[in-house]
Amino acid sequence: MNDSNARVSLKQRCQVHQAARRADAFTFFNLLTGDKLLDTVESLLPPHRERLFSPTETLAMFSAQAMSADRSCQKAVDEASVNRLVTGLPSCSTATGGYCRARQRLPVSMVSTLTRTSGHLMASRSPLPWQWQGRRVRLVDGTTVAMPDTPANQAAYPQPRSQKPGLGFPLCRLVGLVCLASGAILDAAIARYRGKGTDEQTLLRTLLGNLDAGDILLGDAFYPTYFLLCELQQRGVDGVFQQYGARRRSTDFSHGQKLGSRDHLVELQKPKTRPDWMSQSEYDKAPTNLTVRELKVGGKVLVTTLLTPKQAPKRALDKLFRSRWHVELDLRNLKTTLGLEQLSCKTPDMAIKELWVYLLAHNLIRLLMVQAALAAGQLPRELSFKHCLQLWLAWQACFQSAWCVDQLDELFRLMSERTVGNRSGRIEPRAVKRRPKPYKLLVQSRSIARAEVATHGHPKKLK
Repeated sequence: MNDSNARVSLKQRCQVHQAARRADAFTFFNLLTGDKLLDTVESLLPPHRERLFSPTETLAMFSAQAMSADRSCQKAVDEASVNRLVTGLPSCSTATGGYCRARQRLPVSMVSTLTRTSGHLMASRSPLPWQWQGRRVRLVDGTTVAMPDTPANQAAYPQPRSQKPGLGFPLCRLVGLVCLASGAILDAAIARYRGKGTDEQTLLRTLLGNLDAGDILLGDAFYPTYFLLCELQQRGVDGVFQQYGARRRSTDFSHGQKLGSRDHLVELQKPKTRPDWMSQSEYDKAPTNLTVRELKVGGKVLVTTLLTPKQAPKRALDKLFRSRWHVELDLRNLKTTLGLEQLSCKTPDMAIKELWVYLLAHNLIRLLMVQAALAAGQLPRELSFKHCLQLWLAWQACFQSAWCVDQLDELFRLMSERTVGNRSGRIEPRAVKRRPKPYKLLVQSRSIARAEVATHGHPKKLK
């Protein structure tokens, strides 16, 4: 019986590997067919018949799109057609209809689960030297992502009220939980840009199950509310945040238990007003007071549940909070380097699926970076994300039809050659030097603007 199970398992592995090798980006998908992630991949495969674009091949091509400068479906299908010819397989049509329908059949749960699995796999295997005082640190931050301006997207994810109808783009809000050591995305919550239950606090509460006792949560001034600090304390999780905006202006270090210069313990009282999102029973169970530590260091007022100065000195907390900047760089890698800032799918379901594909692509590049850092005895955060992405795309193009595992060692060596500087505390103006092209802004719907151009011609350029 055991031999029979082993043969079945081996057959399944061969099938997954063969499906991956037939893909446009089969080398990329081999990261998902290793021993650690193979079982997850197999369990998530939906029932399907043999098609030109199987679920594994579709996911591989979709992921390759997320990392390509030209993210069109036509390019993905063209490369798949060429790859079939190179590998000796029968040629296929370059029409995109079959691939687009295959993307629609791909379950979003498959993509999101693979993203979470790969993220937790990297985070759980991070060596002790990558951690802060032997403790795992998780970063949290939020951002917005724009979608194509279609009626379906506008209905599901409306544009901001400040924009006139027909001139804005649908927006969704994204809050991510990131491992500081590896840079992996552990989980993400997605909602509309506006409306009840769509704020970053609410979305963060849906992600707290990813935190384990002993973890440290690091975030900006938007997060350290009373009830969040209580929730973290109940879970055995510590938090380090910049002080909440309104309270930062009224922080008085002459009160409370003094721990040092501009460093004290203070007792917070439970708000008398119950938040709308909290049930009455949850409000009643919340403690009536909470002791936290406030300190001013590095020009910022921090609030933390790390109450002992000997275990968490001010200088160490300052250095830890400066590492929060990494989550800003992670969002830049997602939105600018990979291109997540503007999605391309025209329906809400496909747009959310596309978003998860970007997150999965980010994690798999991070997986390469973690392996390269381990091989070189470096920290993953010392490696350049864009450099590793460029190397992967170049390596994939050279070894698209044949490669061996030994060549990965050389790839890892090249990835570890380029390191980034210490960018904590970096200050840059939020302004661009390059001037935009001298065209007026579109202040009316495109259909009306086209009609005016047809009648009166194009307006003169701005000087």
